[in-house]
Amino acid sequence: MIVKLNFDSEIPIYVQLRNQIVVSIGKGDLKQGEKLPTVRQLAEDLGINTMTVNKSYGILKSEGFISIDRRHGAKINSTLTPGIDFKEKLDDELSLVISEVGLKGIEKKEFMDMCEKIFSTMKGIKA
Repeated sequence: MIVKLNFDSEIPIYVQLRNQIVVSIGKGDLKQGEKLPTVRQLAEDLGINTMTVNKSYGILKSEGFISIDRRHGAKINSTLTPGIDFKEKLDDELSLVISEVGLKGIEKKEFMDMCEKIFSTMKGIKA
């Protein structure tokens, strides 16, 4: 698993890690059922604190992207289903993104084309 963290970013490391794992699942780089590195191993590989990785894994688990078993470690969930909470979160986040897009002068067609292009690169999602 290739993870690139920006230590100068205002985005916390645990959020960057969480986001990169989600995108890797979406792109198909991480497959459903695939094991993730242990917290210790990933922390060592990235040069970060184990608590940072643990926090990312905890968020991913609570969001349903991964499951964690004491004996077998963390793995990508084989069934990913959206809940009502996720749809509400998505609505809020899309409202913000669309507002920013419009305020920055990007036309709807250009935005939709960008979305289509990105969506087409996501080999790990069932569409």
